[in-house]
Amino acid sequence: MTSILVLNGPNLNRLGSREPDVYGSTTFPELVTELEGSSQGSETIVVRQTNSESELIEWLHEAVDTGSHVVLNPAAFTHYSYALRDAAALVSKAGLSLVEVHISNPHAREEFRHTSVISGVATGVIAGFGIDSYRLALAAIRSRL
Repeated sequence: MTSILVLNGPNLNRLGSREPDVYGSTTFPELVTELEGSSQGSETIVVRQTNSESELIEWLHEAVDTGSHVVLNPAAFTHYSYALRDAAALVSKAGLSLVEVHISNPHAREEFRHTSVISGVATGVIAGFGIDSYRLALAAIRSRL
């Protein structure tokens, strides 16, 4: 059985109401329903969100311990959390896929968003396709299985 954790960082629980011109109108509960409902065969997809850096790190540890692939939207932690980077590196070093996703294109936004400390340890990065970024990340993981 393939397990994929879709992990989301701070403020993503506000999807649909937070800057819909940037992040779209899909709410977080709608995203959860769509992604978890898109599992194929014996695949399990679990979607989570937290505003806590430490909880996100614990979930990455869990991915390593359970052999789960990861779709990670680190949100604001993208730009400065070396602790999150170190935990993400553990996923990759365990031979699991870790795809960094962003709903918007960080490079088309404020300069501070142009740097990701996560990208260097990710299997790949998908950004700028709205909610489709998640779908593309799942497709990328599936193609590597």
